[in-house]
Amino acid sequence: MQIWAGFERLILALWVGGMVAIGYIVAPVLFAWLDDRTLAGSLAGVLFSAIAWLGIACGILLLIIDRQLRPDTAMINWRSGILIAMLVLILLGQFIVSPRIVELRGAGLADSASFAWMHGLASLLFVLTSLLGLILVAAGTGMGRK
Repeated sequence: MQIWAGFERLILALWVGGMVAIGYIVAPVLFAWLDDRTLAGSLAGVLFSAIAWLGIACGILLLIIDRQLRPDTAMINWRSGILIAMLVLILLGQFIVSPRIVELRGAGLADSASFAWMHGLASLLFVLTSLLGLILVAAGTGMGRK
């Protein structure tokens, strides 16, 4: 059980730490330091996509680990509920919102209201996902508790 708890902590730290680093440190620095906002946006988009794919992998692994650590609890306990919510938010962002942003940018509509709305939605999804991840980090593994 201790090994599973250690894996849980490491995977969660990698995922949530990566989200915090990219979303709240790297992306703002790109926009602050690069004169070309299009380049900054493109680089940030690649980084957000990479952390989304990492999140999908980590979320699935964490759901599997949750079953190993808490086999006697309901299939969906509060931890797995948060993980599922995080995965849903990531999937919405990665497969619905991000492609629409890329499409609008490619059509030269980066200054449009549609682009701004989609970008705001992507930001909201990211903030919600990172806040849910921070809740899991703050809660710890919860071994011995149900």
